[in-house]
Amino acid sequence: MRFVLGLLAAGAAVPAVSQTIPAPEQSAQGNVAVTIYNNDLALVQDRRELNLPAGRSRQEFPDVSARIRAETVTLTGSGLGIVEQNFDYDLLSPAALMQKAVGETITIVRINPATGAETRERARVLAANNGVVLQIGERIEVLRDDGLPVRVIFDKVPEGLRPRPTLSVTLTAPRAGRQPVTLTYLTPGLAWEADYVALFDEAAGRMDVQGWITLNNRSGTAYRNADVVLVAGAVRSEGRPERFQGGYPPPPPPPPLRQAGTQSAGRERVGDYYLYPLPERTTIAEAQQKQVSFLDVAGAPAARAYEYRNGWLGSSDEPVSVNTVLRFSTGRAQGLGDALPAGTVRVYQRDSRGTPQFVGESRIGHTPMGSDLGLTTGQAFDVKVQPIVEQRTRVSSDGSRWRTAMRYRLTNAGPRPVTVHLVQSGLWADTRILSESLKSERRSADEALWKVEVPAGGEASVSATFDTRF
Repeated sequence: MRFVLGLLAAGAAVPAVSQTIPAPEQSAQGNVAVTIYNNDLALVQDRRELNLPAGRSRQEFPDVSARIRAETVTLTGSGLGIVEQNFDYDLLSPAALMQKAVGETITIVRINPATGAETRERARVLAANNGVVLQIGERIEVLRDDGLPVRVIFDKVPEGLRPRPTLSVTLTAPRAGRQPVTLTYLTPGLAWEADYVALFDEAAGRMDVQGWITLNNRSGTAYRNADVVLVAGAVRSEGRPERFQGGYPPPPPPPPLRQAGTQSAGRERVGDYYLYPLPERTTIAEAQQKQVSFLDVAGAPAARAYEYRNGWLGSSDEPVSVNTVLRFSTGRAQGLGDALPAGTVRVYQRDSRGTPQFVGESRIGHTPMGSDLGLTTGQAFDVKVQPIVEQRTRVSSDGSRWRTAMRYRLTNAGPRPVTVHLVQSGLWADTRILSESLKSERRSADEALWKVEVPAGGEASVSATFDTRF
């Protein structure tokens, strides 16, 4: 037999029912507007024309989101009063049909594979728990997948099963006739983020950037010919937060935002968020990923840099690679000239044959226009650093002050000289640098920065002695 609980085995026919199911492509939606946020949340506004009787009636709204947050539903129309609303979760499926048929009578159709003869028997469904148990006459039988073709025919679609997600609303209308109503609700399952493709020309110090809006629909429903607006920003929602599964969350990478911008982008805003409307209406199919371009910049200034951050008392037995960083601005004059929604920047460079090759990627947060960014795209092959704690001495009788001698050895096997931004972090606010072979910049109470020139095919060294509280 080919029918098993919840699924039909490959090659089996779909269970038959005796009533007509509406075609799935005939959407009941009206004029749909969808506002999609970054945090797996969307606002759907569906304006439909209803033929209402005067007084109290129950109206059904098929093709709402299968993940609708029913507590957020509002229905507005002229003089309408809402009495009750229900969302029908049970969708029509082979498993749901069999579950609802428990206690009812169905028809089992078997075909003899040798003769092709068809046999039909009426059966009462006793249970549908990890298998289907039937009573046929005086015998009890279990449907199982033993290779014999079988079909199950149901007399009707049970009450409560819907071919599509449906919201039913009991309302009162002051008069009969057709009138427009607007159904509004929030739903998870619709989300978007930005994806960026950057083609970096290192020799020219320029890059071309294409920005894409990548939109995903996992809400269980398609939205046809919808007016779509995307909102960039962290909109707070108290609905069903997702918890981190397993252990501690991984530490975040070094932040790419080096200096926040102060320029306002020329885009529409609502509250503290930027709006990115799609240029024309579009259909967002269920289980679909859609991409729309929103940024296209050619020749923006950009440069490669090398960075290494050493933790306090960090010492390595062998050289380690420094980070490769792509630096650029989102400013109006010498940058991309736009606010950048959060997303992933993927960087390419052309090889000697002119073919773009992928050289790394990095995520950015919501970035104001005028910001300076440094994207860590990977680790340098040829440029290494080895931090070494050479000596550590207690200099106070109570053990509260220490003197630490550090040495940093940098090497460069590449064909061009490079400048490495070497950062020693983890310093105390009262840390003093007693001596250093290269003048540092104290960027904060926690960090000291050296800009170290490392020649092609050569090496450089930085030494420093710190006086610290511990």
